[in-house]
Amino acid sequence: QVQLVESGGGLAQAGGSLRLSCAASGRTNSVYGLGWFRQAPGKEREFVAAITRGGGRTNYADSVKGRFTISRDNAKNTVYLQMNSLKPEDTAVYYCASRGMGSYDYWGQGTQVTVSL
Repeated sequence: QVQLVESGGGLAQAGGSLRLSCAASGRTNSVYGLGWFRQAPGKEREFVAAITRGGGRTNYADSVKGRFTISRDNAKNTVYLQMNSLKPEDTAVYYCASRGMGSYDYWGQGTQVTVSL
């Protein structure tokens, strides 16, 4: 199994920045990709960004392109999400997830991000 623990959420003003971290432990050698998802109140969970473990290829939702950056430190088994130019609509619980060669199968507990005007 893989355990994922997010940190770094909190309150920010619109236009501000936050950086989320996700530390992985357990069978991390089985992890091919890591991603960030978010879920706002009353809405379904949505994809935010993803990165491959070895190649460093990244993918972003259109809503965050140019504002968010995903990166990883394999030595620390940690993935980051740098969030700039935050908007109130970015308010959500942010989840880290990992996958092998298939779908995302391990999830963190989530961290709250709240963006105020």
